[in-house]
Amino acid sequence: MSQRIKQFIFFALMVLSVFSATVSAEGIKIKTFELEKVDNDWLLNAGFQIELSTGLEDAVQKGVVLYFQTDFEITRSRWYWFDEKPFFAQRQARLSYQPLTQQYRIASEGFTFSAKTISEALQAVGSIGGWRVIDNSQLDPNKAYTASLRMALDLSKLPKPFQVNALNNRDWNISSEWLRIPFAANGPNVIKR
Repeated sequence: MSQRIKQFIFFALMVLSVFSATVSAEGIKIKTFELEKVDNDWLLNAGFQIELSTGLEDAVQKGVVLYFQTDFEITRSRWYWFDEKPFFAQRQARLSYQPLTQQYRIASEGFTFSAKTISEALQAVGSIGGWRVIDNSQLDPNKAYTASLRMALDLSKLPKPFQVNALNNRDWNISSEWLRIPFAANGPNVIKR
């Protein structure tokens, strides 16, 4: 192989590695996941790292409102049928930009917060504390369960033209993987991952 071809292949591999590093940096990742028993309830505390693509950041700056949906579920596997899902909870966080005040606004479950930068706003969207997800009296203390958590950008809440764009553009379709941890109603009062 000639020296020129080797240089071209090396350069192409370097460009691909840089491109794949920037692509994998965008999205949603679960940083912390904790279930805490308080009285007869289980409260969820979680932290997500959210990184938007340049296209999504531009869309927010131009007035597009983004809705982030957090899903939590408790399942119990059964050998004879589909998994039982005794609990499923959802919550949404709304992220918008206010051009008049040049601030980002986050709204979730009656709580509103303003941030000066997109990184502060995404940190607020990705922070969940004290979310009541399980009533312990409805769980069987002798059975083992699995607690699962994820967050995703809710594409169905986007304006219709952006929904079509999201189908064709991977940058708009961001979500975390499901994080699953074993869970028992009579287990420790705090479960961390």
